[in-house]
Amino acid sequence: MDLPQPGARKGRGTVWRIAHRFEAEQRAADDDGWGTLDQLAVDAADAAAPGTEIIDERCTQILARNDSPDLPFELSINPYRGCEHGCIYCYARPTHSYLNMSPGLDFETRIIAKRNAAERLRVALARPSYVPSAINLGSATDAYQPIERKLGITRALLEVLAETRHPLSIVTKSGGIVRDLDLLAEMAARRQVIVFISITTLDNGLARILEPRASTAARRLAAIKALADAGVWVGVNVAPIIPFINEPEIEQIIEAAAAAGARSAHWTVVRLPWEVAPLFRQWLDQHFADRAERVMARIREMRGGRDYQADFATRMKGDGVWAQLIRQRVELAAARHGLSRKTPELDCNAFVRPQASPRAGKVTAQGNLF
Repeated sequence: MDLPQPGARKGRGTVWRIAHRFEAEQRAADDDGWGTLDQLAVDAADAAAPGTEIIDERCTQILARNDSPDLPFELSINPYRGCEHGCIYCYARPTHSYLNMSPGLDFETRIIAKRNAAERLRVALARPSYVPSAINLGSATDAYQPIERKLGITRALLEVLAETRHPLSIVTKSGGIVRDLDLLAEMAARRQVIVFISITTLDNGLARILEPRASTAARRLAAIKALADAGVWVGVNVAPIIPFINEPEIEQIIEAAAAAGARSAHWTVVRLPWEVAPLFRQWLDQHFADRAERVMARIREMRGGRDYQADFATRMKGDGVWAQLIRQRVELAAARHGLSRKTPELDCNAFVRPQASPRAGKVTAQGNLF
């Protein structure tokens, strides 16, 4: 049931527990003339800032296969479902619908932690049929969201990948990645890791409402510098680009990232699949009522007149004149600061397959004989 939408809350991208698309019943609140809707809104606001709930999961599979032609990886690992960062624009929000949870508030407050992720990764890599291919870490969640500091699931996964000399790429908007510089530097020396740091805005005021629990831009830039100084190839993601919101900052973000040591620049435009569209529109009305219609008009202009198009050719970059102008601005700014549009190939040849010990019941890494 979609209750009257409460106002914004500090530290949360949304406080709207929007109904997900698989719910069997859809109910709407109706004003009975006694102020019921107003009271519902007050009640919702009072209860709208719950703490984060961690739900443990013992997963059976940890590697997800991808056959989308617009993504540069075939395999991915998401150590968590949901994300505490609370980014209002997050295209992964609808994945919580499959868990019978709201893509709104639940996505950022009810986090599924795959406690046995490292164990399942060892099993997957040990299979004789497994052929090494660069794994992407964090395609539908941030592997370095705040709870990682306590749980260390991402760290455990990196330890397995470093031990088996398996290549990977990481996408994050958290400065917390510097915790694992020891492993990342070791892997970088073997051409087995690249990192992409997403920077959406340099404006702390905007960041607080756009991605409330993600690292500040200053911490992300510091992470770029630390990674680069350690020999890790690091690129900047100017993502997502939202017309009239963070779009004016494109050049400044690229300049700051290049100064910190980024070696490549990448971008996407905002994506609003399924439940993300109403959540984002409500966010616009709350924070940018003066330009909400202009923002949505430009987004639709890049999406064939709709809030979102899912076709592989345009879902990342959009289409039309505005999308072309964004592309030109990113590429010109990147060229001005010597940033590449490409990233290096990772080495899959040094992979050391872990093999299970039938007596000990453990999986250990052993060198390839051939």
